[in-house]
Amino acid sequence: MERRTLLKGIGAGAMMTALGEAGGMAQAAANDGAVFELRIYHTYEGKLDALLARFRDHTMTILKRHGIESVAYWTPTDEPLKVRTLVYMLRHPNREAADANWAAFRADPEWKQVSAASEVNGKLVEKIDSTFLKLTDFSPRI
Repeated sequence: MERRTLLKGIGAGAMMTALGEAGGMAQAAANDGAVFELRIYHTYEGKLDALLARFRDHTMTILKRHGIESVAYWTPTDEPLKVRTLVYMLRHPNREAADANWAAFRADPEWKQVSAASEVNGKLVEKIDSTFLKLTDFSPRI
């Protein structure tokens, strides 16, 4: 099938719906009281890979189970942060829900087991910075 025929078949409405859904999180958050949480984990020397594995293999699933929505995860590209920093953003329905969901996460038996197992050779994280943010009315969609 030709590309032009395929695009015509999709229709403008379907394309607009897809674009709206992909970019609608920011606008919805601005209207519904949602808050974003920017978290920066500063790891001990040589521990970033272990932290990334813990997030990849366990933490993200446990966060989701407790109603904590992952938006994006980053690692810096420049030294000195490159080898010891994880930056990520979460979305919460509101600040009260964030507090309740974090409490439930910290009490989760699986999280306690995963955390302990990943730190058998020493703690991974030296310091955590957490900042709650709300979108401005002029924020680009994310």
